[in-house]
Amino acid sequence: MAQFKTDLKDIYFNLFNVLKIQQTPGIVENDMKDIINECNKFIEKEVYPTRTLGDHEGVSLANGKVTAPKSFQAPMKKYYENGWHAIGYPEDIGGMPVPHPVSLACQSIMNGANVAFSMYPGLSRGAMDVILKVGTQEQKDTYVPNMISGLWGGTMCLTEPGAGSDVGAVISTATPAGSNVYKIKGIKIFISSGDNDLYENVVHLVLAKTPGAPAGTKGLSLFIVPKIRLDGKTNDVVCTKIEEKMGIHGQATCEMTFGSKGECEGVLIGKEFEGMTNMFILMNEARLLCGVQGEAQANMVYMLTEQYARERSQFGKEIITLPDVKRTLLKMRSMSRAMRSLILYTGDQFDKAHAGDAQAEAEIAFLTPICKSYCSDEGFNVAVDAIQTHGGYGFCSEYGIEQFARDLKIASIYEGTNAIQAMDFTMRKVLKDNAKTFMGIGAKIQKTMARKEAAEFPEEVAVLGKNLQKAQEILANFGALAKANNFDAILFNSQAFLNFSANLVVSWLLLEGACEAVAATPSAQGQEDKDYYQSKKVDFRFFVQQQLVRNAGIAQTILNFKEDLSQLNV
Repeated sequence: MAQFKTDLKDIYFNLFNVLKIQQTPGIVENDMKDIINECNKFIEKEVYPTRTLGDHEGVSLANGKVTAPKSFQAPMKKYYENGWHAIGYPEDIGGMPVPHPVSLACQSIMNGANVAFSMYPGLSRGAMDVILKVGTQEQKDTYVPNMISGLWGGTMCLTEPGAGSDVGAVISTATPAGSNVYKIKGIKIFISSGDNDLYENVVHLVLAKTPGAPAGTKGLSLFIVPKIRLDGKTNDVVCTKIEEKMGIHGQATCEMTFGSKGECEGVLIGKEFEGMTNMFILMNEARLLCGVQGEAQANMVYMLTEQYARERSQFGKEIITLPDVKRTLLKMRSMSRAMRSLILYTGDQFDKAHAGDAQAEAEIAFLTPICKSYCSDEGFNVAVDAIQTHGGYGFCSEYGIEQFARDLKIASIYEGTNAIQAMDFTMRKVLKDNAKTFMGIGAKIQKTMARKEAAEFPEEVAVLGKNLQKAQEILANFGALAKANNFDAILFNSQAFLNFSANLVVSWLLLEGACEAVAATPSAQGQEDKDYYQSKKVDFRFFVQQQLVRNAGIAQTILNFKEDLSQLNV
C-alpha cells in the first residue's frame, strides 16, 4: 500500500531555485525549509489518516446540531495549538510571518492530505482576512484573536435558493435595529463549514440587502453574523439541512437559515452597498484556494500512484516499466508540477504586490481565474488518470484513489464556476485591460526563452514562440469581435481561451524550472540531485510536446469557427 509522500524537493526547488525567495531580506532558506518540513510531518501524522476515515464518517445533523467527523476533532485542535493556522500572519496578531508562497506550500500539503478537513480553517482564514482588511478596530479586536486561535471558525454566505451564480438576485434582508446593528433574515445554501462542533462559535459573513437598496449586486451589504452573540446568547442562526454530496463528505456543507424567529442580529462590516467589493476579498482567496485544491490533490495522488506502479507487478514486471503506464505517469507528474509552479508563482506575486509592485497586482488578477479554473479541471484529470493506472483497485475504495476524483470535482463548480472564471478572465482581465498584463507576461516568457540554458530545448522553445504568435492572432480576433459588439462569439470561446493561456503560462514556468535545472546540474550533489534535475528537463519537454501542442487545435477552433451563434440550436 502506497504511503503519504510529499515531493519536498520540488517544492524547495520552486521556492529557492526558481522564485529565489531567500533573496528577500530577513528570509533564511533553512528556516523556511524547517517550517515546511515540520508542517509536512504534522500533516502526515495527524491529518492524512483522517482522509478516508472522515470520508466514511461524514457529517450529521441531529436536534439542530451539526457533528463533523469524530476523527477531525483531535487533529484540528492540534493544528491550531501548533500554530499552523497562524502561518503567514503578522506577529502582532499572534501570527507566524513567512513569504506567501511558503504559506501556500503548507496549505497545499494539507489540502493534498485531506481537502475536506482543510476547508474548515481555510474558510476561517478567508473570513478573518476580510475582518482584518475592512473591519473596524473593535471588530478586529473582537473576532480576530478568537479566530486565529481556533476558538471560532468562519464562513462566507452568498448563495441562495434560485440565486446561484446570479449573486445580484439575493433576497436576504438586513433591517436596521440600532447603532450599526441589523436584523438579518434569509436562507443561504451550499455554505461550506456552515455549522459544526469543531469550533465554539461560527462567524458568518452574510450578504444581504438593506431597505431601499439598489437592485442587483450594487445593493448588497456585508454583515458579521455570529452563531452565538457576544453576550453568549444564541443568535437565531440554524443549520436546516446538510447537503448530501458526491465528495468532500467530511465537510459540513449546510443550508443556513437566518432569523426564522426574527431574532438574528448582525453588524455591518465596511460601508453599506460595498458588500460585493468586500466579499471579493474572501472570494478571490477562495478561488486561489480552489486552484490549490486541484494542484495539491493532483500532486498527492501522483505520488501515491507512482509508488503503486513501482509495487504492482503484471506480466512478470512492475507496471511502471510498461510504456503506456510510463506515459501516463509522466503526464501526471508534468501537469502536477506545472500546477505547483503556477500556484507558487502566483503566491510570490502577493509579496511583490504588498511591496508596491503594480505589475504584480495586475498579474494576481490575471492569474487567479487561471489558477482556479485550470488547476481544478486538470487536477481532476490527474485524479482520473490515477484511477485508470490503479485499474480495478482504483475504481474500488480499497486504495482511496477514487476519493480524489470525488473530492476534486467540486473545485470546478464552487466559488464561481469555471465558465464564470473564463468569462471574467477574457472580458475583464484581458479585453478590458487592453491585454496589457497579457503582454507583460508575454515579455517575461520571451526573456526566459532567451536564457542561455534554454538553448538545450530548441524545439520546445520554438513551440512556445509559435504560441505567442498565435495568442496575438486570437487577441486581434477578439478585438475585432468586440468592436462589432459580437460579445457572444467571444464568450463562446472564453473557456478555450483561458485554457490556451494557461497552457502557455505553465509551459513558461516549466521552462524556467528546466533552465534552473540546467544551471544547477554541474553542482549536483549525488545521483539523487542529478536525477531530479533531469526530471525537470523531462517535465518541460513532455509538457510542451504532449500538452502545449494542443493549443494549435484550440486556436484553430477560436479563429475558424465562425457560425452565427444565434442560429445554432441546442
